Amino acid sequence: MIGIIDYGIGNIGSLTNAFRSLDIPCIFSGDPKKLSECDRLILPGVGAFQPAMDVLTALQLDRFIQNWALDGKPLMGICLGMQLLLSESEENGLTSGLNIIPGKVIPIKGGDRKIHIGWNQVEPVRDNSIILCKGHAYFVHSFVCKPLNKIHIVAQTEYGESFASVLQKGNIIGVQFHPEKSQDYGMGILRRFSIE
Repeated sequence: MIGIIDYGIGNIGSLTNAFRSLDIPCIFSGDPKKLSECDRLILPGVGAFQPAMDVLTALQLDRFIQNWALDGKPLMGICLGMQLLLSESEENGLTSGLNIIPGKVIPIKGGDRKIHIGWNQVEPVRDNSIILCKGHAYFVHSFVCKPLNKIHIVAQTEYGESFASVLQKGNIIGVQFHPEKSQDYGMGILRRFSIE
């Protein structure tokens, strides 16, 4: 069972529809007790870093997610959800994150616009059981992840400069794009995460 963490800041509907189309059971909940019964978790997210962390903390989901990661259980962060996995963000001042993957979230630099929106190529830089090949995915973000250790970078994307579009540390993976909106390429990623 896939648990989609519902904290009011995420694309719950499109994710639920994606898993239904894949015929993979899922629930969405903000209740740690219900989520703890799942095999894998998805941390979605859209919007700004600080308000998202504030909500996770208020709901005591921050500790739950950190403990889930420490227990070696699979977790995927999507878009802002990936950024929340890092130690801190520079968005609207310095804000602490979940600190599951050491690193910082910084503004996009060098692109045509301050926001990266639309289709772009995901280019793997090392072997991975979930990101098997390069492909095009749908992005919407204005900040990027800069991990402390480059070994956590699974794939990169070019927008003005190269940035980490997929990170992984053990059982934890983050994707900067929206796999649920990335047609066959993204649906394959969700399927492999669900059965790995």
